[in-house]
Amino acid sequence: MQILLTNDDGIDAPGLLAMEGQLHELGNLSVIAPEKQCSGVSHSVTYLRPLTCERRTRPTGEGWAVDGMPADCVKLGIDQLCEQPPDLVVSGINAGLNAGINVIYSGTVAAAREAFFYGISSVAVSLEADSQMDYEAAAGVALPIIRSILTQQQGAGFYNINIPTRALQENPGLRVLPVSLARYGDSYIQRQDPKQRPYYWSTDNPQPARSDPPTDVDLLDEGFVTLTPLLFDTTDHRLLEQMQQWEWE
Repeated sequence: MQILLTNDDGIDAPGLLAMEGQLHELGNLSVIAPEKQCSGVSHSVTYLRPLTCERRTRPTGEGWAVDGMPADCVKLGIDQLCEQPPDLVVSGINAGLNAGINVIYSGTVAAAREAFFYGISSVAVSLEADSQMDYEAAAGVALPIIRSILTQQQGAGFYNINIPTRALQENPGLRVLPVSLARYGDSYIQRQDPKQRPYYWSTDNPQPARSDPPTDVDLLDEGFVTLTPLLFDTTDHRLLEQMQQWEWE
């Protein structure tokens, strides 16, 4: 199996190194990642300037550092840099969860989405932010989930794995759930810079209320690893059907 590994935290990120160490069990690996931190860039791509990249010697082997976005890494990897087309794309391990509406903002999830555009199975993997993040343990949790996906899926899929810190300490299990659609992280703290100009720093507050039935955000709070199959179809098919009956001037 040919695997492309990428992320949005950069070519030297510890989460990438940890995931790389586990994925060698599944096949041949090409590491193609942004040269610098690209968190929160969503599905941005580079098209108004040329992309450059260079081979980097890293502790776990060689990889490509791309001066672009996570989605660029997947596009360039599939079209130019991979010696053979990948059968699987893995994005992560991200520093911080990508659950609920954060799947829209996340560069990690966008890289996996880009692979799915090509009809290639893809998995985004994220670990809860903590003062001491155990990426090696998280990669050990992610690998059997990825292996199970590959052996049971009926066709190419686009998957999102989130691992809370408690799951590495208590091992409560895996839950397959939808993403939360609740808004959160709408608040800003206002401060002043040294020149007395106001600036605003976003927070994670307020937290979303619990859903019924539960979603990924709810079960992550309880310490479960969550897995969600995603789509990129943004058409509102219910409203589309209604609009066929609307009158138009």
